[in-house]
Amino acid sequence: MSNAELADAVNLSASACHRRVGRLETAGVIRDYVALLDARVLGMPTIVFVEITLSGQADEILEAFEREVALIENVLECHLMAGTADYQLKVIAADTEDFARIHRRYLARLPGVAQMHSSFALRTVRRTTALPV
Repeated sequence: MSNAELADAVNLSASACHRRVGRLETAGVIRDYVALLDARVLGMPTIVFVEITLSGQADEILEAFEREVALIENVLECHLMAGTADYQLKVIAADTEDFARIHRRYLARLPGVAQMHSSFALRTVRRTTALPV
């Protein structure tokens, strides 16, 4: 929304609203502005959650894994986990065949991987990027 629309919504003048937004940007509260793309329209409707267990927990194993997984463009998210798996990935693909290609070409070659378990999302019930502030 434009600054004028935001100012109207929060009952501030446009200049006061602009200053406050600038302070939020400077403080790092507002990190980026993005366009949210529709994965279905772009032909990538398949979401797969991949749990990965590594062969060990040494810093060099974790660092090597994280360095390499960051290079895979189909990996939308990678989280270091507490629990049974070491990492949870959110992977986007065109379909099951495309995921099989991503698995063979990239995921199976990640350093330190001992086990991998993939779960396909059947339907997305809720998705948001909004934080509860």
